[in-house]
Amino acid sequence: MMNTQVASREMFLTDLVNQCEKLGAANLKSSVYGLDDLRDIATQYVLSSHFPTVRDEEWRFTDLSSVLQIPFHIPESNQSEIKLSDITMPVKDKADLPLRLVFVNGFYAPHLSTLNLPNLPDFYAGNLSNVPEKYQGRISDVLSKHRQQTEVFTALNTAGLADSAVVFVPANMSIDLPIHLLFLSAPGASPTMCQPHCLIIAEPGSNVTLVEDYATIGNVPAFTNAVTDVVVGENATVNHVRLQREGGEVVHIGKSAIEQSRNSRYTCHAISLGGKISRHNLEVLQRGEATETTLNGLSVAFGEQLTDTHSLIDFNHPHGTSRQLHKCIVGNKARAVFNGKVFVRKAAQLTDAGQLSRNLLLSPRARVDTKPQLEIVADNVKCSHGATVSQLEDDELFYLQSRGLDLERSRYLLIDAFAAEMLNQLPILGVAKMLSTCVAIQG
Repeated sequence: MMNTQVASREMFLTDLVNQCEKLGAANLKSSVYGLDDLRDIATQYVLSSHFPTVRDEEWRFTDLSSVLQIPFHIPESNQSEIKLSDITMPVKDKADLPLRLVFVNGFYAPHLSTLNLPNLPDFYAGNLSNVPEKYQGRISDVLSKHRQQTEVFTALNTAGLADSAVVFVPANMSIDLPIHLLFLSAPGASPTMCQPHCLIIAEPGSNVTLVEDYATIGNVPAFTNAVTDVVVGENATVNHVRLQREGGEVVHIGKSAIEQSRNSRYTCHAISLGGKISRHNLEVLQRGEATETTLNGLSVAFGEQLTDTHSLIDFNHPHGTSRQLHKCIVGNKARAVFNGKVFVRKAAQLTDAGQLSRNLLLSPRARVDTKPQLEIVADNVKCSHGATVSQLEDDELFYLQSRGLDLERSRYLLIDAFAAEMLNQLPILGVAKMLSTCVAIQG
């Protein structure tokens, strides 16, 4: 039985790699970015790796065995006929997100995108194939880090790299309007697997706000395997909202890799609402001293959903600061996982890091597994971590009901208050309002 399961996992990866090889070669000018070598290295890594199981420490709470039973097909181009009216936006007023790049099944959809920007010299937002020649060398340098693969799903994304969202903000430029990067999974004749890629480069002294948004058209089985690279230059600021609101039959695996240079500021608001199984790997690497990192997370799971967040902040230089708050709201028979690691290496003296996991269980069968984790080698630091798990208090519900509210409305107010601490920090008010409504409906 065990040999059969191993063979099934190997066949699953081999089939996807074969599709990736055809896909990558057909869609990008490989020589421009050295993609042939990148894909070859990634392909070999995938073929020499194994599909994650609950026997692996990093995946022991997240069982992906159901994925192996579905014959996913990777589309070779954007063949969807989606119209703008088919898309549910994360805001009621589209004026809240006027700048939009849309990718369907991983491919750029210019007819759904809007970039009504004033004249900003040297700024670029679009897809990889149309990047101006003067930036291609810089982008090649960033992509080349994928030569050192350490994780099978990231390698699989690289093996099939066929298109990518690219946002390049030149030095000392501030983009006042948020940029909406919408990645849609559209159904096909068979279950679809899409592999979006996103590349953000904020050069020294620049400032940009991004909304990275994952959604589906329809409610059919699909697999999203996404990778986002963010490079924050010296004294640059990036505000990053990552929103996963895909359908209830979707498996979502996402990787966000952030590099921060000296005196840079990076804030991530990661919101997970959708998907049958959702996993987000968030890694922040400090490349210079005096960086500021803020990681806010909210995971909401109901029914039999499973939502999993693994984060890593790696301090390699002194005077770094980080604050992380991750919240989970879990109901019915759903399950949430949080594993947050903070590494403080010997050179990272005078680091100030705080981490807190707060969790709200709404039913006796809901479950959360949380593990804040500090690994400190430096001897002059200020670091803390903690975790709490709670339920709605009977006294609080009774108090609200005594003021004339029914039980449903009372629950709604308490759940909304728990989520509001995270949602109120979002840089776009319209997104916060829409998400607050979604959380309340689920709760």
